[in-house]
Amino acid sequence: MDALKTIACLLYPDVMSLDVTGPLQVFASANVERQRQGLPALYRLVVLGQQTGAIATSAGFQLVAEQRWCEIDAAQIDTLLIPGGLGEQVQCQNQELLTWLRAAEPQVRRLGSVCSGALILAAAGLLKGRRATTHWADAENLRREYPDVMVAADCLHTYDPQDLHGDGHIFTSAGVTAGIDLALALIEADLGRVTALAVARRLVMFLRRPGGQAQFSALLTPEPSRITRLATLLEWIAVHLSEDLSLDALAAQAHMTPRTLSRVFVQELGMGPGRYVERIRLEAARHLLQGPQASIATVARLTGFAHPENLRRTFHKHLGVSPLEYAARFT
Repeated sequence: MDALKTIACLLYPDVMSLDVTGPLQVFASANVERQRQGLPALYRLVVLGQQTGAIATSAGFQLVAEQRWCEIDAAQIDTLLIPGGLGEQVQCQNQELLTWLRAAEPQVRRLGSVCSGALILAAAGLLKGRRATTHWADAENLRREYPDVMVAADCLHTYDPQDLHGDGHIFTSAGVTAGIDLALALIEADLGRVTALAVARRLVMFLRRPGGQAQFSALLTPEPSRITRLATLLEWIAVHLSEDLSLDALAAQAHMTPRTLSRVFVQELGMGPGRYVERIRLEAARHLLQGPQASIATVARLTGFAHPENLRRTFHKHLGVSPLEYAARFT
């Protein structure tokens, strides 16, 4: 019988709730999958706080810290996760926490962050000289405030089970759902790909995305400090890719004239609406093709290319390969 592995997640005021519950649910679902196979649970989940009891998240509701981080034996923790959220900046100044993290780091098998939790690890000095990522909106802050960190803003997570890049022990992940991808990668390292894919299917998720894949949101707002007038429209585009995204349609949605919309796109994104739509449709198609369940025709329809030939031309233009070749390489 396998010994239980303790998965601990930090909890603090104004934490992003999904940064905590998302990864923990993935580990819990892995336990359920094992039990369905007649195997014992592998993971013990624990939520740690500076004090025990209910703590308000940034969403307004509360989560409960079961144990004080200063009282747990770090050597008994298999994987320690540091989430992000609005309260991250306060925790970056919490010297007691930073001291505890530095002491815990050599004792835990794996130490990782979700979203802006990377800044807490950086504040503790644990990312110095390391490759790290975070939510696209915080990448510039991480780069500016911690110049000794090698910021990889265009990936989902930096976990490397083979430790080829020194990222097997300390690693980071991007925003919210990337923390779920990270948890699936950790489960795959522990229990194998079959179990990880079974968990992904059970949670009705895309099959696990590789850590090196670009953050989808990075295409939406490549320079977030400049995005003002387009924010709502960019969110709308991302969930209406199969619809009419012509200049006139976008202008109507944004309540601007086509000429004004084109000017604002160039000012805020450095490209026109047509080029932006093509890029985000391409990224969505790449994402879908990494799952074996989607045909080329279906991907073309869902992402707004309408016909497989349009998808093929765009793939050759930007990637130099056909959709079929891309799917064969990355599925």
